[in-house]
Amino acid sequence: MDFSEYFEPIETMDFQFAAEGNVRTRMGEIIKPYLQVNDFPGYQGCDIALIGVREERNAVNNKGCSMAPDSVRKYLYQLFPGSFEPKIVDLGNIKQGFSISDTYFAVSAVVGELLENNIIPLIIGGSQDISYANYQAYQNLGQIINIVSIDSMLDLGRSENELNSHAFLSNIILHQPNYLFNYANLGYQTYFVDQEALKLMKSLMFDTYRVGMIRQNLEDAEPVVRNADMLTVDVSAIRQSDAPGNANATPNGFYGEEICQIIRYAGLSDKLTSIGFYETNPMLDHNGQTAHLVAQMIWFFIEGFYNRPHDFPFKNEDDYLKYRVSISDHRDEISFYKSKKTDRWWMEIPLQLEQKVKYQRHYLVPCSYKDYQTACSNDIPDRWWMMYQKLM
Repeated sequence: MDFSEYFEPIETMDFQFAAEGNVRTRMGEIIKPYLQVNDFPGYQGCDIALIGVREERNAVNNKGCSMAPDSVRKYLYQLFPGSFEPKIVDLGNIKQGFSISDTYFAVSAVVGELLENNIIPLIIGGSQDISYANYQAYQNLGQIINIVSIDSMLDLGRSENELNSHAFLSNIILHQPNYLFNYANLGYQTYFVDQEALKLMKSLMFDTYRVGMIRQNLEDAEPVVRNADMLTVDVSAIRQSDAPGNANATPNGFYGEEICQIIRYAGLSDKLTSIGFYETNPMLDHNGQTAHLVAQMIWFFIEGFYNRPHDFPFKNEDDYLKYRVSISDHRDEISFYKSKKTDRWWMEIPLQLEQKVKYQRHYLVPCSYKDYQTACSNDIPDRWWMMYQKLM
């Protein structure tokens, strides 16, 4: 598919590539960028494709975020790669459509094509409602997916017809046909969330994790992120002192090093196939601090990707240790699997064979050693129970 008509080239005159006399190579010399009209870069054979989306018409209180893609690139291109050999293409910026629905269509078409070619789309927005277009791209794959959102709010909006950066989730939930299996929020702050919205999330058996809970033990985020097919990141989830370039930034949230660790977890996940970074506003950014942080987050994702352990889906049961745990007053045993390669854990939801075929990507649930300990203490892990109800 030729989707070059959706893109415009990027301007790199202000970007620094490699310092003079430096024998090492920077990301800007490794990434294949779209620089000139009629010279669209080939993406076949690449692992990751950068997509800029300069769209802000549905941004809430954050006008200026459309300028983020090139601002983030400026810092990303300066970074040195780690001990990996990246195959990355920068497709440029998607042209802003006549209407915002035109932009959504272009994003969905491009992301869908990349997914079909096993290339990870890495979106640099723009406002977070672009996540809705990212989600729509999975429709053509006929794939039921899990979404994880790193956000200080739940972005449900106030009506089902509302679609903006604070109201895209309800559109995803109500979209028909619906191919959302599970949604999880990481980092919500209670004073920004209506309690009725939390009740709705619970009734839908979706997962929500307060920022304080995750910050107490950052490793608790790893199984959540490992279960995602699509990750969407709102920089307002990061505290204002670390990411001032956002009109909705607040004093609390994740620290820069914490969000980078979570993004690295995403890179390490064999299941994750698309990711987006949204709401960076260069107009409010002090000394490029937020754009620089997002560039480092992207670096950590790339570093994680090139260190993926490939221990899911299961290919050989001999590569795992299996533990069966019986719980009083519970009909089924809970089976846990521990990867000999990485020490990562999964737990199995008991299903009939025909159901396993339908939910083959979901009945093995990423978990932690703490979930196994919970089961050994004669208690059903919350994560297991929520997924069991979904599947049954």
